[in-house]
Amino acid sequence: MCGICGFIDQPNSDLLSAMTQALTHRGPDEMGTWESPEVSLGSRRLSIVDLARGQQPMTSEDGSVVVVYNGEIFNAPELRTRLIQHGHILHTTCDTELIPHLYEERGEDFAHELNGQFAIAVWDKKRHRMILTRDRLGIKPLFYCTRNDRLYFASEIKSILLAGKTRPSINLEALYHYLTFKYVPHPLTIYQGIQSLCPGEQIIFEQGQIKRRTYWEIPHTENLIRDPLQAVDRLDELLQLAIKRQLLSDVPVGVLLSGGLDSSLMVAITSRLMHEPLKTFTLVYEDDFAHKSPETIAARKVSQLFETQHLEHVATHRELLDDLPNIFAAFDEPFATVMSPYFVNKLVSKHVKVCLSGDGADEMFGSYLSHRIAQPIHHIKTFGEKYVRQHPELLTPCESIADRVYQLAQMEDWDWRTQLGVFADVEKLALLSPELEGLQQYSTTQRVRKELRRCTNHDAQNRQQEFDCRTMLPDHVLNYSDKLSMAHSVEIRVPYLDHELVEYAFSVAGNLKIHHGCCKWLLKQVARRYLPPEIVDRPKEGFVMPINNWQQTVFESAIRETLTPERLNQHRLFQPEIVQQLVHRYYSGQTDLQYKVWTLFCFQCWYDQVYQSRTTEPCESYCVP
Repeated sequence: MCGICGFIDQPNSDLLSAMTQALTHRGPDEMGTWESPEVSLGSRRLSIVDLARGQQPMTSEDGSVVVVYNGEIFNAPELRTRLIQHGHILHTTCDTELIPHLYEERGEDFAHELNGQFAIAVWDKKRHRMILTRDRLGIKPLFYCTRNDRLYFASEIKSILLAGKTRPSINLEALYHYLTFKYVPHPLTIYQGIQSLCPGEQIIFEQGQIKRRTYWEIPHTENLIRDPLQAVDRLDELLQLAIKRQLLSDVPVGVLLSGGLDSSLMVAITSRLMHEPLKTFTLVYEDDFAHKSPETIAARKVSQLFETQHLEHVATHRELLDDLPNIFAAFDEPFATVMSPYFVNKLVSKHVKVCLSGDGADEMFGSYLSHRIAQPIHHIKTFGEKYVRQHPELLTPCESIADRVYQLAQMEDWDWRTQLGVFADVEKLALLSPELEGLQQYSTTQRVRKELRRCTNHDAQNRQQEFDCRTMLPDHVLNYSDKLSMAHSVEIRVPYLDHELVEYAFSVAGNLKIHHGCCKWLLKQVARRYLPPEIVDRPKEGFVMPINNWQQTVFESAIRETLTPERLNQHRLFQPEIVQQLVHRYYSGQTDLQYKVWTLFCFQCWYDQVYQSRTTEPCESYCVP
């Protein structure tokens, strides 16, 4: 795993060194650079495979193809054997070396050969073109900006920012959507002029022009698998294969263990495949939270069952407040949701470089509220509200929120999906400063509508899961998984997002994923082959810190101090009186405002850090509009 960066412009060794050094946390083991009159490439390496010979950048045999790459290719052994059979000469067992040779064989279609998580830059010297490629699900990030026929790219925004004398202005569209989602959706970033590659996307930069192409999308199947036994057997087989692939490493591999279904099943299968004791890592809390204690107990029980070396990190509210600047530095953008991986990865980094995670299982197998209400809403729209009221089993598993489901069923899905966010469009227009121009052109509802129209699955539940895989998975889940692990130089692997397993999951009917009211039913049937019922049937929690509890109590003074009119007037993006009203109402007992207050608090913390206290001196301005 590495951090990569580069640019197409006149050589500038100082800038290249600075951009590369900014990614040291992603690859503390080695630094490599490559420069030509046209192109400069940099890499920071976290040594995982072929520790002695895996230095980047790497080239083809004749030097005409140069590659820097962040990630892991899990089918590398098979690809290596095939390339050698085709006459290619390989000098290492490092997966990076495969890429220039695969490019020689297949050109820009080389990514179809890869099973893995990756962000890749390929410089084709003969054709004078750069090809940037992001993996299918968006597990690894890649950002870029262009100006005046020049291109800059990097694994993290902070590296690109070094190419500007001043920070780019805030992208108001990105801010607008952040206020609903709690994160910035791709391809936007919080900075004007800097973009993110989309999952499954390539951009080809040639003669100063960008061509975008999508090489993979979430598939849909007309004839869905509806046989439970067939589905369980095949899923078991694919999950074992994915985990086996992702144990490819020349250094020890651990597992993040929350005590929930996804991570416990990961431990059960991994422990069978490994020959040495497995290390597992769990986050626990100094404060006594009733809803968190069962998590800790379950994780310890799974560890005992599979005789793992179990390690725990005890998190406190003071640690979170103290580390917020480091967390926002890791994201480079405002982010107001899961932060707990930062703390468990502190512990992981002291013991292993690589950890498997259960991320992605919720999106694949049906867990979120949007998944749970999809079938009941479909039933109401298909059979009518009167019929469903007479047959309440059609509301399963949403009987307890029946009135809410009936209400949502009167809307189009893009409307109710947007309502699940923090600030609605109308609320944002009231919150944001009237001095800002062009806000009326933005609509998060229309953005959601556009993305849902791209979804090709007709099954009601699979449609909602596809939407989440296109949006929340890369921008939220995989975002915090990557950034908060790499901040500690830890590589996280996500076997549930092996693309062959993902393709299979979307070939299975939605009612086998949430079945008779049981969320993740299909995955649970696999888990019953490995785990006791008390683990399989536990309520879900996951690696989520109890921020809501702390926000109402020990965080109050920090939130009030951060959201003062004086601090807000530094940027004049929000109307201070509206923010003050929200804070007052929240601390007067209107607890349903917690996400609104936290979203504003996180934005202001990020803004104070990056715009009010710059600590690095940038090089000559290129990316600033």
